[in-house]
Amino acid sequence: MAKITLFGATGTIGSRILREALDRGHQVTAVVRDPAGLTADHQNLTVVTGDVLDPASVTGAAKGQDVVVSAVGGGDGPGHIATIAPSARALVAGVRALGTPAPRLISVGGAGSLRTPDGKQVWDAEGLPEFLLQIMHAHGDALDFYRTVTDVDWTNLSPAGTIEPGERTGTYRTDTENLVLDPEGNSRISAEDYAVALVDEIERPQHAGERFTVGF
Repeated sequence: MAKITLFGATGTIGSRILREALDRGHQVTAVVRDPAGLTADHQNLTVVTGDVLDPASVTGAAKGQDVVVSAVGGGDGPGHIATIAPSARALVAGVRALGTPAPRLISVGGAGSLRTPDGKQVWDAEGLPEFLLQIMHAHGDALDFYRTVTDVDWTNLSPAGTIEPGERTGTYRTDTENLVLDPEGNSRISAEDYAVALVDEIERPQHAGERFTVGF
């Protein structure tokens, strides 16, 4: 059983991570701005008030924990885009302040910087809406920052090209820098199976100090 601090627990992906972790018997501390916004109820769930952009708040929430998970992203509204890269810096600073040993840091990433079969990156595709490009590049900036960090045990998990609520199958395939495609050339993952992959990484670490991605 792991002690997990989770930022972004009320979002589309974060709520699935929360449920997956609780269903597997882990203890989760959900850090939210407004506790009233989190309606989940479980004996292994603790809800606290905090701010992912405040390193001191991160430090307080992460103390004594095994893993800090950030599900902060731009998919839940335009106002979240501006928090993606700054939250990465605050999370690292907050965990770093705990010294050694410190909890692992696992963050939800983006698919934009992944490579496609033609050697380009996802965000190079024509016709992508500006809002989506902003999310992709914000996650790219956060990943660039994580790759400069050598004193915190971090992992960044990029989703498939399409991620949306769906079925929990418990199956997925992984890669590190390349978009995971199915035989028809589609890249997709349910938010539920993305959560499975993230909690699997908590239980059986395979990608310390790197980004990896998942898809069906």
